[in-house]
Amino acid sequence: MDAITRLDLGHFTRPAEECDGPHARVEPVLGYLVRHAGVRLLFDTGMGTGSAETDAHYRPVRTPLAVGPGDVDTVVNCHLHFDHIGGNQRFPDTPVLVQRTELALARAGGHTIDSLLPGVRYQELDGEHEIAPGALIVPTPGHTAGHQSLFLDHGDRVTVLAGQAYDFAHEFGVPHRPWLDRLAELGAGRPARVLFAHDHDLWEGVLPPPR
Repeated sequence: MDAITRLDLGHFTRPAEECDGPHARVEPVLGYLVRHAGVRLLFDTGMGTGSAETDAHYRPVRTPLAVGPGDVDTVVNCHLHFDHIGGNQRFPDTPVLVQRTELALARAGGHTIDSLLPGVRYQELDGEHEIAPGALIVPTPGHTAGHQSLFLDHGDRVTVLAGQAYDFAHEFGVPHRPWLDRLAELGAGRPARVLFAHDHDLWEGVLPPPR
């Protein structure tokens, strides 16, 4: 039976200069444990440590990841910024799926906390990748060039784990991005819900929203 469990992995404070207004903003950090077609997936692993500068900038409050290697067959990172890959090294023998473009960016430096990258069994992807029947990774570039989302087909409905493809549910679809058309094709007019990495709210409708 399909199941999606949202994991509260803490929060951080985004400085005002990174927001659209004059004030800092507290944002949750969310991961998702997925059971689909007999496969156990973990989508994002929380905030990593190892950079005093990053901690001073974002003031993270971390909640431990209550999932271990015995609970997961595959890890998927939407992208490799520090707040999405903090638990990757807990899964040294578990494949961690990432776009080749994203891993190259991270390894070039200045993209994440570099000490979080080693000791991980990366499986590099070039575009879409089917993990299991009805579980498809879809490139959703924008926030980073190698950003990816997870599309789950439940038959009569679909779910998209969108990561940070958009920051917030109310922004989903604006501006329109070309990969939304691919999600709409996959959704085939069925009810959809979209879940995010930094927003407890979800988006519900038929993919994509009107331009």
